[in-house]
Order: sequence, then structure tokens, then C-alpha cells
Amino acid sequence: MTKVWLALMACGLVAAANASPSAQEILAASDTVRNPDYPFGLTNTLVEYRNGKQTDASTLAIYSKADPHSGQFRSLIRYLAPPRDANKLILYNGKDLWFYDPASKASIRLSPQQRLLGQASNGDVVTVNLAKDYQATAAIEEDAQDGERQIKRCYKLALSASTPDATYHQIEMWVEVANSHPVKARFYTDSGKLLKTAYYRHYQKQLGTERPTETVIIDGLDPNWVTIMRYSDMIKREVPEAWLQRDYLARFKPE
Repeated sequence: MTKVWLALMACGLVAAANASPSAQEILAASDTVRNPDYPFGLTNTLVEYRNGKQTDASTLAIYSKADPHSGQFRSLIRYLAPPRDANKLILYNGKDLWFYDPASKASIRLSPQQRLLGQASNGDVVTVNLAKDYQATAAIEEDAQDGERQIKRCYKLALSASTPDATYHQIEMWVEVANSHPVKARFYTDSGKLLKTAYYRHYQKQLGTERPTETVIIDGLDPNWVTIMRYSDMIKREVPEAWLQRDYLARFKPE
């Protein structure tokens, strides 16, 4: 009897070890690829193209820090370029998103869905842990072409917003089976209309992990309208709590 029980237990342990991760676990693993689990800073350069020609560009310094209670990131964003926008600020703290212009000394509430440049919305440039805002289901394995036209074996996830503060209502996301790398995502409106497709590419070692250093965003209706976000200068750094308060925006001084 003991031998039978031990054999059954061993079979159970093997089955558990071989069990596929849940859709939510896959999504959370992809978050750790995109984002460190400590405060950090980076530079985000956005370039908009229409029909292959550059039409606009912005450069942002981003400082991000996770909320100890919700686990979701809070971010302060400072415009570096173009010169007309230098030192303007965007603060994302919980459900609140504020734009501050030092010239007018006024802060204005924004929506995460509003476009910041090209196809990149305010919600796209802030650091986000998707597993905190979305419920993932239907982890189906399939081959998908990545942003460099390579075929990757992926989990295809269906994401539904689980909080009213989520930037998008629905997302389809492909995560590479071998390493949890986000490969691509499709973003939809409440009615199911495709807004845009994003490809996460040019993986490089940043802060100890292979992370995407570029996101290519393609308009859902016009494939010739493309926005590229390039990430550089990612560093572990302190992000003072004061920086993440709306009342402090007027006093913020870049380092």
C-alpha cells in the first residue's frame, strides 16, 4: 500500500512540475521582463512616421516606482525635447494622470487614452504592470511573427480590463513560451475595434535581464502610420516620494 501511495504521489509531483503556467502567471512573468521590481529611470524617445517619413518626435525622461500596496507603478515623466516642451511634466499616480506646464503653472487632468504622440497614448509611456489591471485567459500556444519577422512559439493571451483605470478595454498579447518575452499585442476599443498593434523588439540586457528596447506601434486602420518608442539609459535609482505628488510638480527641479 505504501509503495502504491508513493508511486501515486511521485506521479502527482511530476504532473505538477509539467503543468503549464496559468494565463495570469504568464502575463505576470512578461511584466517582470518589461519592468524591474525596484525604482528606476530611463529615457523614452518617441518618433512618429507617416508613409515612411518622420513627422514628429519627443524625448522623455521617466522615473518609476511601484506602489507598495497595489503593486502598480507610479511615474513622473519630464519632457526633454523638443525645446518647446522641455521640462513639461506628466504625473501618473494610481488612477490620476496630470499634465503640468511650468509656463502657465497649471496642472490639467489627462486621460490615459489620450494620444501623447502619434499612436502612443499617455498610458503607453508610463510604466505599467499589466497583471495588476487585466485578467488574462485562454493561454493558447501558437506560432507568431515578431517585430523582426522571426517566428516565435508563443502563448496567446486574451486580456480583459479588471479595473476602471485600465488604459484599454481588451488586449490580445503574445508571450514567448521559452523566456516570457512579450512579442506583440493588439489593443481594442470597448466595441472590439482594433486600435493598434504593438511589437516589442530589440531585446538587450538591461538591469540584469533581457528587456525590449523598442516598441513599434502600428495604427489599427492605417498601417502606414507608425510610432516607435525607443528605451535607453535604464538605471536603478531612487525616486523620492515627493516627486509623485501633484502638489510638488511646481517645485520639481531636474537633476
